[in-house]
Amino acid sequence: MKIGVPKEIKPQECRVGLTPHNIYELVANGHEVIVQKGAGEGSGFPDAEYVAEGAKIIDSRDDIFRQADMIVKVKEVLPEEVELLREGQIVFTYLHLAANEELTRALMKKKVTGISYDTVHDGKGLPLLYPMSVIA
Repeated sequence: MKIGVPKEIKPQECRVGLTPHNIYELVANGHEVIVQKGAGEGSGFPDAEYVAEGAKIIDSRDDIFRQADMIVKVKEVLPEEVELLREGQIVFTYLHLAANEELTRALMKKKVTGISYDTVHDGKGLPLLYPMSVIA
């Protein structure tokens, strides 16, 4: 699978969907990872660290969305990103769909698979939501 990590465009959002260590794990398991240039800088991860772990750096956000089978973000998909999605693509991020009917309908219309971090359950709890709750 080709996994794409675009730079977050929501104002004041400096986090990144995957760290260099995550890239190592994904590449070691046979995936190809493309990261938008500068996507990790706000979190202290320069492009060189992603490349060292096996990612390819891509200049254009549009190219990330065009090439990737799965998009990994931090924040919900913004309207200008929805336009870049295509049928069958997977979006893995915080979606907040219960509070955003417009985004819900847009993702349904695009026929993408949306996986929201805050809904992933491991049988005991919400392992992806727990660390964010502790920090908050």
